[in-house]
Amino acid sequence: MQITDDLNRLLDIVPDEIRQPLEQHPQRNNLIEVVMDLGRLPEARFPLSAEYLSQKPVSKADISYCIDRVGSFGGDNRAGIEQTLHRISALRNRSGEIIGLTLRVGRAVFGTIGIIRDLVETGQSILMLGRPGVGKTTALREIARVLADDLEKRVVIIDTSNEIAGDGDIPHPAIGRARRMQVSRPELQHQVMIEAVENHMPEVIVIDEIGTELEALAARTIAERGVQLVGTAHGNRLENLMKNPTLADLIGGIQAVTLGDDEARRRGSQKTVLERKSPPTFEIAIEMLERQRWVIHERVSDSIDTLLRGREPNQQTRSISDTGEVIIERESAAPPARFPGMPASASAPAAVSGMRPVTPISGWRSAGKMVPMPPQGEKFAANSAPVTETRYFEQLLEESLSVEPVPQHRGRYSQNVGPNGEDLPLHVYPYGIARHQLEQVISTLNLPVQLTKDIESADVVLALRSNVRNQSKLRQLAKTRQVPLHTIKAGTIPHVARALRRLLDMDDPGTPEVADLALFARSGSSDELEALEETRLAVEQIVIPKGQPVELLPRSPDVRKMQHELVEHYHLKSNSFGEEPNRRLRIFPA
Repeated sequence: MQITDDLNRLLDIVPDEIRQPLEQHPQRNNLIEVVMDLGRLPEARFPLSAEYLSQKPVSKADISYCIDRVGSFGGDNRAGIEQTLHRISALRNRSGEIIGLTLRVGRAVFGTIGIIRDLVETGQSILMLGRPGVGKTTALREIARVLADDLEKRVVIIDTSNEIAGDGDIPHPAIGRARRMQVSRPELQHQVMIEAVENHMPEVIVIDEIGTELEALAARTIAERGVQLVGTAHGNRLENLMKNPTLADLIGGIQAVTLGDDEARRRGSQKTVLERKSPPTFEIAIEMLERQRWVIHERVSDSIDTLLRGREPNQQTRSISDTGEVIIERESAAPPARFPGMPASASAPAAVSGMRPVTPISGWRSAGKMVPMPPQGEKFAANSAPVTETRYFEQLLEESLSVEPVPQHRGRYSQNVGPNGEDLPLHVYPYGIARHQLEQVISTLNLPVQLTKDIESADVVLALRSNVRNQSKLRQLAKTRQVPLHTIKAGTIPHVARALRRLLDMDDPGTPEVADLALFARSGSSDELEALEETRLAVEQIVIPKGQPVELLPRSPDVRKMQHELVEHYHLKSNSFGEEPNRRLRIFPA
């Protein structure tokens, strides 16, 4: 990477007693910003530390010295130094007088987007998220240059605070051939965005800090006109945008939908659910966790739909190694560990998420047993392999149902001592989780756990993650009483069972436990257990090792709901197909 910062131009505007320590500082090239507040010591901030530059407090004369050497401050209280990328932000008192300055170092880093260059070249709109200072604007500036110079596209930058292309009327060379439109007042940014499309015929629009509903609406209008968008928004993760009604439209918007009885029963959910309202404005989202480690959502629509269903989306993490190579790690919803009876290679997580297309088949159900669906493009023949596999799985099902259940392993604890030496039973204080579900799990798995209504006597607090985010009082209470706080994503039986097992040190956190079918059955009837055993065999013997979808026997709505829950336990997807009474489950590989 090549870095250009023009640091001397910034140091020239500060008084001598502040400039001299910085000129000789060993971390000068890593300087982030200089803070000058009236009556306080001047401070230099670096990536890992901050230190005072002088023992003399900042005076009004020092602040006036800086103001006289920079451009005028705009409506957003920002100014700059002409043809540099530095930003000077002002703090004012109630009468409008400047009493503090933040001098932010602007750097042009050439080569910073090699990590996502393939995504930039696709022509899809890209949204970048991250905390302040993580490098969003630097990456935006480099993307604009690559699109304009290397890919020879017509690029227009909407530069609201002159932070992307620098202060002054002549843009900084870091943006290459891209053109820059300045914004007279920050509240007019959305109008300039539309004006850029109507007047200058761009192929790409680059926007920094989309922060209002009007700007989000303008971004959608631009995207619908076929112009590629590259922008940044406030928020660290996609979940932040989902909860922000002002910016939710960038990722498609969220709305409450009331389902019919049959659909709610099929999904196993409440009748009112949250769903994505429309296609997202940005097809690709990038979460900039660190300067050299980014999380990529290649299909924002799929990620939002998955999050709304209470699951973790499939995503990839990209980072830069010490040698400058791009390392891509894919995170899939598939279970990462081995299942009983499976070789290690068979259970490796899928490299790329997505469902395998299923070819419609006719006549195969005459055997009356579950069979793996043939891969796309294959023809189903009466004498082909699936018939043999049908008999094979029929035999497996009969054998599994005739074998006495093996007692579950109860973990590495004695009858009276827990994994960390605490006395059993383990006292759990539930928060936001249905008590009857907890009691059902404890009873079914015969766990040494006792629920308590008094946090003082609790060994651990078990709460829904969504509730903990909004309940600072609960976090403070747990911290004050030194009670560990354990969170789960959803209050479903599989999530509750997994949490209690881990609290008792019964499972390796990275290994999904073998499904206890009695946990998913309602009445424990033979019909329910047979249907659940059929589901388990399909998942462990076909879907995971062979990567093939499977259709099961027709079942009643209640039994299908149990099958859906069991499939979710394995982090897989399933849907119901057909009409009653022949409606049945289809399980898809991860």
